[in-house]
Amino acid sequence: MVDVLLGLQWGDEGKGKIVDYLAANYDIIARFQGGPNAGHTLYINDEKVVLHTIPSGVFQPGCKNLIGNGVVIDPVTLKKEIAEIVKRQPDVLSRLYISQRAHIITPTHKALDAASEAAKGKDKIGSTLKGIGPTYMDKTGRNGLRVGDLLDEKSFEEKYNKLKEKHAQLLGQYDYEVDITEWEKDFLDAVAYMRELNVINAEYWLDEQLKTGQKILAEGAQGSMLDIDFGTYPFVTSSNTIAAGVSNGLGVSPKMVGEVYGITKAYCTRVGSGPFPTELHDETGDALRKAGNEFGATTGRPRRCGWIDLVALRYSVMLSGVTQLIVTKTDILDSFSPLKAATSYIVDGEETDQMPYDLCTTEVQPVYREFEGWDKPINECATYEETPESFKQYCDFLEQYLGTKLSYISNGVGRDQLLKK
Repeated sequence: MVDVLLGLQWGDEGKGKIVDYLAANYDIIARFQGGPNAGHTLYINDEKVVLHTIPSGVFQPGCKNLIGNGVVIDPVTLKKEIAEIVKRQPDVLSRLYISQRAHIITPTHKALDAASEAAKGKDKIGSTLKGIGPTYMDKTGRNGLRVGDLLDEKSFEEKYNKLKEKHAQLLGQYDYEVDITEWEKDFLDAVAYMRELNVINAEYWLDEQLKTGQKILAEGAQGSMLDIDFGTYPFVTSSNTIAAGVSNGLGVSPKMVGEVYGITKAYCTRVGSGPFPTELHDETGDALRKAGNEFGATTGRPRRCGWIDLVALRYSVMLSGVTQLIVTKTDILDSFSPLKAATSYIVDGEETDQMPYDLCTTEVQPVYREFEGWDKPINECATYEETPESFKQYCDFLEQYLGTKLSYISNGVGRDQLLKK
């Protein structure tokens, strides 16, 4: 079976740490969507490590790691990332596999991303400007470059130059000029490097692994509320971030999907633009940002902070059929009392517990339930049983409201700071 792990909010839920923890129980960790705009943060021997493309099981001895066809890859970023990982895990290349069907981010994709965002003016969607959107656009427009194209140098050169010419015409329409000379040099060097990696026909490879009883964990990037179809459109990413994305992002049958682990913070954050019903524009929001060190692992941008939104969370749980819930950063709430959780919205004067069609144009007023804070630092608790009664009540309510088993609770940044409920 293929188990799935994904974020249930707007990203930054702490997926990297959880995958790293669960990876010990799996033979293969496979990324199924997204690109280097994702930043999965791990702490290895108290040292912070941020992964952008490579699956988070890379630091588990013997664990194989697959970059699936649903991922878009920046060769330059991948090369740098591998170089950093090799310092800590010398055998990484023998355990890293890349789908030949994954699409490639080129220098002109990045230029198009910047030009498009600049043209939006005040309507910017908060793109990370890493070329993700334009790459997915070329994928659906049937113009993209895939990893398999790199293996035939002559054919690659023809396809690359044709795509670059098309992009130059588009950039001319934006009246946007950028010198990509250095970008292109680094890109072509990285492309040559990628030709030496384990590029495979991943869907057949996964099928064989499943037939021999290998356990696979599919790792999502970003968060469910950024899904291209079901997120807060148009302030979304360019791929399917919910569990349904596993099948078309890895080439596995839906009937092979088993457990679905859904991760949420004990509060909410969002980077960039877009609706955020429970956002706090006050001292409490600033305190959450400071306590949680809420700055993007990839971009460094300060995250917007607010109370947990259970309306949005239950929506995400429903969409992916979450079977096991994991709550992270509970220790950040140690100094907050009372705590709040949005249990419904007021929309057009009526109370609802359903997600509106368009949060961008609908005025939403969250309705909160308050909870008593706890008087003991959660990171000092070695087991769930040691946590304060008020903490248990908060966790029990989340489980009841979401209708999903709460299996794990992260109570600190450490690799082993994870309580089983």
